[in-house]
Amino acid sequence: MGITGVGSSLNLKGDWNESKGKLKQQYAQLTDEDLEYSEGKGDELIGRLQTKLGKGKREITKLLNDL
Repeated sequence: MGITGVGSSLNLKGDWNESKGKLKQQYAQLTDEDLEYSEGKGDELIGRLQTKLGKGKREITKLLNDL
């Protein structure tokens, strides 16, 4: 599931449902809608998380890759 963005690369590994659970535990303000992901829609996911968490694209990409 590799998605390349400008200056960074999103590589989601493993079960996305498990990763969503980890994110929701860490950031209680995130909803299922915020964490909706489908193949080819990584930029949309990153954008929603940037807005919700107030972090930059690289920070969000690193956060997701580290799950």
